[in-house]
Formats: sequence, C-alpha cells, structure tokens
Amino acid sequence: MFNRLTRTLVKVLIASLIVGTILAHFGITTDELIKTAGLSPDHIGDLVRAGFAWALPNLALGALAIVPVWFVLFVFGRRARAGTDRFTPPLSAVR
Repeated sequence: MFNRLTRTLVKVLIASLIVGTILAHFGITTDELIKTAGLSPDHIGDLVRAGFAWALPNLALGALAIVPVWFVLFVFGRRARAGTDRFTPPLSAVR
C-alpha cells in the first residue's frame, strides 16, 4: 500500500510541476488564478483555518475510539500468532 501511495504522490508532483511550468510559460500566475476565481489570499486562509477547525476535533474524536481498539487487537493478535507458532513442529520432525 505504501508503495502505491508513494508512486501516486510522485506522479501528482511531477504532473503539477509540468502544468505549473506550462502555465508560467504563458504568464499565468497564482495571483491571477485566485482573482479570477473571485477569491483573495485572506479568504483562502480563512477557509483553510475553518477546515482545520472542523477536522481536528473530528480526528481527535475518531482517534479516541480507534486507537484503543487497534491497540487491543495488536496486542492480542500478536500474542495469538506467537502462541500458534510456538507449537509448530520443526521441519526435521515432519519427515
């Protein structure tokens, strides 16, 4: 999974670099795009802050439920796997 995520991020970064280079060649800047969209840098900053203000409490609430469950499954799942491997006969005894 991590390998797929890394490849996808690299592809997005390269595509962004190519598109940014093409737009810069034609004289299109981020300021022009923001003004054309009817936004201002201050308004975008307000939107980002509002997004974080919404997301962080929800992340914390979800983590309070998920992390203890994950920890219990991690501890007992590991112990169960170790217990089954302990009683596996060696290959020399199987023959």
